Amino acid sequence: SWQLTQPLIIVGDDDGGKLFTPEEYEEYKRKVVPIRLRNRLYVSWRSPTGMDCKLVGPETLCFCTHRYKQHKTDYEVIPKDRPICVPCRVSRCPCQSYHYVPLNGTQPIRCRCKHFADQHSAAPGHSCNSCSKCSGFHSCFTCACGQPTYAHETVVETKEERLAQGRPVGQDVPYAAMGGLTGFSSLAEGYMRLDDSGIGAPSAELLESPVTSTDHPFLRAFQGPSSGSSGTRQVSPGKYSEQDDMAYFEKRYQERASYYIYCLIQACLHKRISKKKDQCMI
Repeated sequence: SWQLTQPLIIVGDDDGGKLFTPEEYEEYKRKVVPIRLRNRLYVSWRSPTGMDCKLVGPETLCFCTHRYKQHKTDYEVIPKDRPICVPCRVSRCPCQSYHYVPLNGTQPIRCRCKHFADQHSAAPGHSCNSCSKCSGFHSCFTCACGQPTYAHETVVETKEERLAQGRPVGQDVPYAAMGGLTGFSSLAEGYMRLDDSGIGAPSAELLESPVTSTDHPFLRAFQGPSSGSSGTRQVSPGKYSEQDDMAYFEKRYQERASYYIYCLIQACLHKRISKKKDQCMI
């Protein structure tokens, strides 16, 4: 339930694995929550075009392989030096500030020295632990935005700095290590987000432009009827009821099912005829 989950996302790992007593929990909230509401840090992985390709959350891994929530994210006074350092709190970890590195699916990406990211040191410079010719981690892996990894940077900024750039900041929340997350859309990659931190909302001109043969097949399936197709229709908001939509899609489904059955019957007949021919030759 929410009553059990809320303390976990407020405290995070600050209890050291030992559950706080109710008194300790209230004291913790009294001390930490005002700091988070006032001095939250927003962390993102930004492309050279200015788009936040990745908004870092509490579970997002750092180059040092530790999660963002395992770094120092609460500051009573925000440092004046830029960039703001977010060092790792794990014992003996040499990471001096959170540094995001993307994944290739579920696998780490490779450096130009051919070794994986986790084969490099987490200390500044990220030298390779597996070879001596590598001067530091440098990956040409291409992000979905079209830019290489080395052209991106991990940005740590305050609420005021983010507002000055016109980027979303969401609501002030007491939860630990929220980073750049401001809503459900923050979980999507930058090229899929339609807010000011991503690719942005499409223009009215684009939305009102006619559907052409180069558009996505889904859009072409709903364009107005033409001389070559009688099974499509044009969609206009509010023109069709839910029953009409269901009837339309049911019709298309039946057409495809009938075609599939027809192809299956033809294949069976062809196989039977071929078998009879083989028997006759014997």
